[in-house]
Amino acid sequence: MSRHQKRVTVPVSWPIARKTHAWVAKTSPGPHSSGDSMPLVMVIRDMLKLVDNAREAKRALYEGKVLVDGKIQKDYKLPVGIFDVISVPSSNQQYRMLKDEKGMFYLSLIEAGDVRKLARIEDKTIISGKKQQLNLSDGSNKLAEGEFKVGDSLVLSLPEKNIEDRIGFEIGNLAMVVGGKHTGQTGKIKEIITVKSSQPNRVIISGDKEFETIQDYVYMIGKDQPVIKLGGS
Repeated sequence: MSRHQKRVTVPVSWPIARKTHAWVAKTSPGPHSSGDSMPLVMVIRDMLKLVDNAREAKRALYEGKVLVDGKIQKDYKLPVGIFDVISVPSSNQQYRMLKDEKGMFYLSLIEAGDVRKLARIEDKTIISGKKQQLNLSDGSNKLAEGEFKVGDSLVLSLPEKNIEDRIGFEIGNLAMVVGGKHTGQTGKIKEIITVKSSQPNRVIISGDKEFETIQDYVYMIGKDQPVIKLGGS
């Protein structure tokens, strides 16, 4: 299997030039699917402009100059996806990966201070000792007691990823859409439509305009106000 792919075939969510070179790095297996993430090398080269080429990017990663979710990462093909936090200690700057209304990834500059991360509960399992394990959208797993349901978002501290709060997937809470034609839009959940078939559940969201999307595209981001900063660069 090739370790690279042609630039013209990359997802439309990647904010890169398509015709400057023939090939780009492929994401390695990790917490995000290849269609919903970008390789770390391209984040620090093409988006942050920290380096001029892939060789310099690999050197910067090897030297521990870039952190993802508060931890040093040396895999240049690491998939970086929605809500991941990229830190550059040398410049004391941190960014959160988001999607705009055109469906393209962008980095939102995070203000100095304690940085938190959002992760959606994708699944729940009961492991030995009857403990509840939450399987999260960023690939991590958390043991937790209490009432949690699939679709809820957790507010996590970094780098420990301790659970600080829960934002329920429920009517009245604030959501962001990360896929489909309403990507990047936010609003409050007005209705959750459970479909008794193989089709995905649907969600009606009320924002500047009311619209409908599928549950897989919905991330909870707050109750009355977002718990993270949205927009900006």
